[in-house]
Amino acid sequence: MYGTHSKRDMEIEYQSQVPIMRPSIHARRAKITVKFQDLYGFTVEGNVDDVNVLNEVREKVREQGKVWWSLEASKGANWYLQTHVSSTLKTSLKFSALVNAITLKKLIRKGIPPVLRPKVWFSLSGAAKKKSTAPDSYYEDLTKAVQDKVTPATKQIDHDLPRTFPGHPWLDTAQGHAALRRVLVAYSFRDSDVGYCQGLNYVAALLLLVMKTEEEAFWMIAVLLENVLVTDCYNKNLSGCHVEQRVFKDLLTKKCPRIAAHLEALEFDVSLVCTEWFLCLFAKSLPSETTLRVWDVLFNEGANLLFHVALAIFKMNEEELLTVHHVGDVIHIIQRCTHQLFDPDDLLTVAFDQIGFMTTTTISRQRKKQEPAVMAELDQRLRRLNSINASDEQ
Repeated sequence: MYGTHSKRDMEIEYQSQVPIMRPSIHARRAKITVKFQDLYGFTVEGNVDDVNVLNEVREKVREQGKVWWSLEASKGANWYLQTHVSSTLKTSLKFSALVNAITLKKLIRKGIPPVLRPKVWFSLSGAAKKKSTAPDSYYEDLTKAVQDKVTPATKQIDHDLPRTFPGHPWLDTAQGHAALRRVLVAYSFRDSDVGYCQGLNYVAALLLLVMKTEEEAFWMIAVLLENVLVTDCYNKNLSGCHVEQRVFKDLLTKKCPRIAAHLEALEFDVSLVCTEWFLCLFAKSLPSETTLRVWDVLFNEGANLLFHVALAIFKMNEEELLTVHHVGDVIHIIQRCTHQLFDPDDLLTVAFDQIGFMTTTTISRQRKKQEPAVMAELDQRLRRLNSINASDEQ
């Protein structure tokens, strides 16, 4: 899609994708709730202040786009691919690659222009490289081979299709359901250990809206599950997700000790909110434009970003959370916040500036520390379930 566009064509398409929303004079006067569609077709509900925030965000997106176009003009269209510092490079090229890497990291944290997002994601995530190792017709052949097969995974996929972003003008149509089904079913046969896990439907749906083609969305799912995210997050017992929840609880104690102590006193289990975050990658929790800004960083910096964002959500609500005394109130505060986080910069500023740096090594150690306890607990659950089933059969 993007390979045939001239730079000028892309600029025009990009500008057309970032409209300024103007609520009616009656809405401004009455301060009533207004509904509008965001950039990706989702219906957003908020007040006029929320509209103003979104307009400010979209103006920043326009300015950010100018920076990307300027870099493309000076460094070349694919300059962001020249960021790997190899020992075989000459000193001058090493320096150039290092400068590109630093520049790219800063730029991506400020957001990738929507029109560039598909090709930047596809390249930086490793999806393009993964696709290049397979035959050109891999996705087409796979979808044709499995289209009539029925498995527990395909049955669950069919059940979840109408529940995936209901009301969306394309996803909630026969065409949208068919595209989403093909992507999910194809991956369920590519990786039988994963098959299909609820949560992937939201991730795949949002990828279809961004990447535009089913094949690119499929390879983005593949690189996410096989390279970007931690192992076993979506397997049948969700062991990887359980590990992430325990690691997050430890990080919350370290980074937000007051909140952690208060939640422990309330006997609040963080999995009540963070399970959905880690399985859906915030696609079901944050406004779509904010989710995609999170994914911009995810595909460049890796899965540890999810911890930064999750911690930031709690940090942003610290003072209010410390005043409540019921588990239900905690959930209400967190959900209200995530649904109204229209400014990605607010979230990501807290995620990086206030949460602070967390090394990959530190988090890897935390995961290894938690894995034995998680596996023992899951094994105990399985034995208990088998015992119950055996008793029922007698």
